[in-house]
Amino acid sequence: MAEQALDTFPRLLLHHAAVRPHRPAIREKDLGIWQTWTWAQALEHVRAIACGLSAQGFRRGDHLAVIGANRPRLYWSMMAAQALGGVPVPLYEDAIASETRFVIEDSGARFAVAEDQEQVDKLLEVLAECPRLERIYYDDPRGLRHYTQAQLASLERLEALGRETAARDPESFEREVAKGNAEDVATILYTSGTTGHPKGVILTHAAMIATGRAYTEFEKLTADEEMLAYLPLAWVGQNLFSYSQSMVAGFCVSCPESAETVMTDLREIGPTYYFAPPRVLEALLTQVTIRMEDASAPKRALYRYFMNVARRVGGRITDGQRVGALDRALYALGDLLVYGPLRNVLGMSRVRVAYTAGEAIGPDLFVFYRSIGINLKQLYGQTETTVYVCVQPDGAVKPDTVGPPLPGVELRLADSGEVLVRSPGLFREYHGDADATAQAKDAEGFFHTGDAGFLDADGHLRIIDRARDVGRLADGTLFAPKYIENKLKFFPYIKEAVCFGHGRPMACGFVNIDMEAVGNWAEKRNLPYSGYIELASQAPVIELIRDCIERVNRDLAADAKLANSQIQRFIVLHKELDADDGELTRTRKVRRRHIAEKYAALVDALYSGADHVFVETQMRFEDGRTGTVSADLRIADAKLYSAAAARPAA
Repeated sequence: MAEQALDTFPRLLLHHAAVRPHRPAIREKDLGIWQTWTWAQALEHVRAIACGLSAQGFRRGDHLAVIGANRPRLYWSMMAAQALGGVPVPLYEDAIASETRFVIEDSGARFAVAEDQEQVDKLLEVLAECPRLERIYYDDPRGLRHYTQAQLASLERLEALGRETAARDPESFEREVAKGNAEDVATILYTSGTTGHPKGVILTHAAMIATGRAYTEFEKLTADEEMLAYLPLAWVGQNLFSYSQSMVAGFCVSCPESAETVMTDLREIGPTYYFAPPRVLEALLTQVTIRMEDASAPKRALYRYFMNVARRVGGRITDGQRVGALDRALYALGDLLVYGPLRNVLGMSRVRVAYTAGEAIGPDLFVFYRSIGINLKQLYGQTETTVYVCVQPDGAVKPDTVGPPLPGVELRLADSGEVLVRSPGLFREYHGDADATAQAKDAEGFFHTGDAGFLDADGHLRIIDRARDVGRLADGTLFAPKYIENKLKFFPYIKEAVCFGHGRPMACGFVNIDMEAVGNWAEKRNLPYSGYIELASQAPVIELIRDCIERVNRDLAADAKLANSQIQRFIVLHKELDADDGELTRTRKVRRRHIAEKYAALVDALYSGADHVFVETQMRFEDGRTGTVSADLRIADAKLYSAAAARPAA
């Protein structure tokens, strides 16, 4: 197939099956064993599913809902829908039934593919409220033997039907692929919904392939790369790195056995190309910290010494900058004793380039990974831009920026500081919402990102916060809550933080402890506890969190613009913030306004001078039941620092 014709994903699939038929295209770990499918085999599965869908009435323009973890058949189903001129609509696998219903109804999906019984049950639960949903296909048959719903069938059965259909008309698949064009809709991805209902972002083949090709060329990716696909199918980052780029470059994508085995699977695969949002990197660092606390005293001392060396020179060595002979020798020894084994534990021994995006990353966290020799870089973009705006180039990586604009990207800053973008990866529109589209895209075609930022002297973009969240304290001090929260989350004991202060006399905050890290800390000190609530309320734990907050305050004191936004009072919350309770999005972003309204009594107590506050909260348990939890929460004060007493900001 001619190069200029590789403008849709099905055409790219046909291309790879022709030029590298026996190279691995996708892997899956099942029952502890890795199974691999070549590009030629992947094509045959996509052909079978597409022909099966066609035989079942799937037509050009139809929408296919896809829900579940990363699985080869789910990827093939998405490709099959695209081959027929249809549109895959991935859903978050941990979405509750009501969220699933909203996306299916809003997108108008007639067909759905589900990973397993759990996802099938969700679809069946909302089936009566989704009259347009006609057929549901499942991948994993376990637990579904006695399900008799007429709408339900296995993907295996669908493939068998497709093979029979293809045998009668062998050219039907290629004819359908030939009908497609670059401006066809490739997918609809729903936003995280931080301020309300999610919106369906319509992305074309042209936008997704242009983005995938730009990053592939930027990082000189080849068909020899290895990547682990472990993030939600519904997230734009997963679609870019494990779908678009794989289809452009022709490299292999591996699907882990489960969320619990990701670290083991990562070490087994040894990816050369890696992507993780900040929350994943925070969790990995927490695990490292816990392991080091459990290590012997000599090992802890060795770790601390060489990590100090890494913080001093590791980033410069990773960037290829000049470093003194003694420091280079010390770093080499540290690489042998600490950094190399640590990269191996993290599954990053072979990583050539790693990206982080999705939300702002704390500079301390970012510097940690680069200091141990991982070429971690930030990129910036949103679902509406197919994550195509800015990226950090090798040798010019800064912890507090997201890099300069990519080729073809036009970037403007509004008078308010909001970042405006026009790029090849820009979305077409929001599905069925012309008003929201008009608000997001202006007459010149610039997308209003909602993020506040500025360009530094080198032309690198620095994102401050969401524009709506950046505020001022009562005295006029700049208040950027996300920046403060990210500094707090660098500490392994803090899983989540929410800061308040706009229009108020001081900055205050809520904190979620990390149950694993704090539990490990408590056990070493013989502190008994029966669960999260009891652990979070213990005086020593509150003192532990106070120390973390005061260390952040020392950093803030060194920044003239943010010195007055040091956290003065805080509450360690009695429950973990949860997406099922509407407090986080499915991509784990804080829904700040919802939290402020839900816990208004706690926010008021922070500013009233009280030292305790009683709270009773409704929450949803893992089995779907709802209940209430209550606690008498202590309100603690944190020490403030003057600029003279502050250490240099990290």
